Amino acid sequence: MGKRHDAPRVLATGRCFLVRFGREIREQRGLLAASFAALLGQTLLRLLEPWPLGLVVDHVLGVGEDGATVGLLAGIEPTRLLVGAAVAVVAIAILRAGAGYVGTVGFAIVGNRVLTTVRERLFRHLQSLSLAYHARSRSGDVVVRVIGDVGTVRDVTVTALLPLFANALVLVGMLGVMAWLDWRLTALALSTVPLFWLSMVRLGRRIQTVSRKQRRQEGLLAGTAAESLVGIETVQSLSLDSTFADRFGSQNDGSMRAGVKAKRLSARLERTVDVVAALATGLVLFFGAKAALAGALRVGELVVFMSYLKTAIRPVRGMAKYTARLAKASAAAERVLEIIEELPEVADREDAVEAPALRGEIRFEGADFGYARGEPVLRGVDLVLPAGAHVAIVGPSGAGKSTLVASVLRLIDPLAGCVRIDGHDLREYTLRSLRRQVAVVPQETLLFTGTIAENIALARPDATREEIEACARLARAHAFVSALPHGYDEPVGERGADLSVGQRRRLAIARAALSAAPIVILDEPLASLDRENQIEVERALEASTKGRTTLHVTHDLEAACRADRVLVIEDGRVVEYGPPAALVAGDGHLARRMTHFAGGLDAGVG
Repeated sequence: MGKRHDAPRVLATGRCFLVRFGREIREQRGLLAASFAALLGQTLLRLLEPWPLGLVVDHVLGVGEDGATVGLLAGIEPTRLLVGAAVAVVAIAILRAGAGYVGTVGFAIVGNRVLTTVRERLFRHLQSLSLAYHARSRSGDVVVRVIGDVGTVRDVTVTALLPLFANALVLVGMLGVMAWLDWRLTALALSTVPLFWLSMVRLGRRIQTVSRKQRRQEGLLAGTAAESLVGIETVQSLSLDSTFADRFGSQNDGSMRAGVKAKRLSARLERTVDVVAALATGLVLFFGAKAALAGALRVGELVVFMSYLKTAIRPVRGMAKYTARLAKASAAAERVLEIIEELPEVADREDAVEAPALRGEIRFEGADFGYARGEPVLRGVDLVLPAGAHVAIVGPSGAGKSTLVASVLRLIDPLAGCVRIDGHDLREYTLRSLRRQVAVVPQETLLFTGTIAENIALARPDATREEIEACARLARAHAFVSALPHGYDEPVGERGADLSVGQRRRLAIARAALSAAPIVILDEPLASLDRENQIEVERALEASTKGRTTLHVTHDLEAACRADRVLVIEDGRVVEYGPPAALVAGDGHLARRMTHFAGGLDAGVG
């Protein structure tokens, strides 16, 4: 979106937002129509409010045309007219309050329903964005956009935009009646509009700029908080708590300064509008009173005109009052639209179909992979992984091992060539149906809020308790789970931090076993485990991956040599692939690595 810093930018943002979420708004058209009807009724009733007072002044108090009633009011006793006017004041107030209540509640319901749907859509869209997007985004800032920015748009829509629209209707209606009463006085009142407009444009532009800066600062603030809290163990271990506290404090001060500046500019705008409104009122009072004294205007009509002018000034004050809120909402809406307009790098093709039950043969045909077009990190991959084979993938860090297995999940698509399963290009299948048939045991095992049983059942929510326990036994997790106070119903702390690494790893294996997926990806499953836990996890893996195509990323050459085949990657290329015995017997990369590995062990023992 363009970098304009004025009112047109707010309008452009609002227009983009309406276009993007038009379907959600149209779904509420019935309630919207009823709310608009109530708003129009409220506006008409507000236009009627001053007239009972004008009638009393002219036809009861006797200060207009020698106290004589004329026209439709001729012959009506002044006392009855007074009672009627008093009743009319109360009736108009009650009806206007009722219409205002219906309109306010109706628009609030519409705003909350639409923005709740927008938040859900935004979250789903975030879930579909590629790993490259999440790698370059700060999680705290993203959370602020989903929770805070959408909430800001919702609150401002209900508390500022809709009242502003209502005030605009009232203003237009009252200007029309004022022009009908006396166009000269109306023109006099409108002569102050250029002053009001200049102040709105000049100060409003600065308020919008500061509001955008404040939203950015709040995003940085959340990013720093999330970064330090997620890595709190590292922060405390390296004594970085003061560093992060200082960084947070600096960003917090920046947000505070921007907020105070926005408030100061908003208050200045409101006071400027008050002065301009007072100038308009003084001019109309002076020339209107002169016209009444000259007999060119009824006193009651002047009273009605002044009442309209006073009421018309309220929407003008409201525009100044709501400028800061609208600028803040515009900044928040822009941040929401930035995410919505971000296209996922990996998505379902229009002709994608549900994947059938897969056997698990994986074939790479001239595949290049990378996270930026023209800069492949893995080049010229041509190989076949047989269905049911256990393939160990070894190589130095950064060689491309994780990229290779990520392509099987379609977390990344090849820049050139293709990846096939059972002879079909992965892109022929929908992402959901493909990923359901690939189980993953990641190195950093995450458990989610819920019980032990619920975490295992994430792989298959309809699984019975017996199936969950059977898979836990297979993963050698049943013993420690049963020893917990609530067994399988034991609540899991955030990220599973109250369990050991080995326990979390075995629960992840149980989850993978429950999925019964024909393809399993193991990402350093033995890392960070002591020898006892390694033995337990290895046995669990052997039992749970039997008969499945298994891609095992590892630095443990001893474990790699127990696989059916070993795939060696170096410098972004597959340099060796075959049965481990044949590779070790030769004079290739794996043999040299095994020699270095053995030498390192000997040195350690010595």
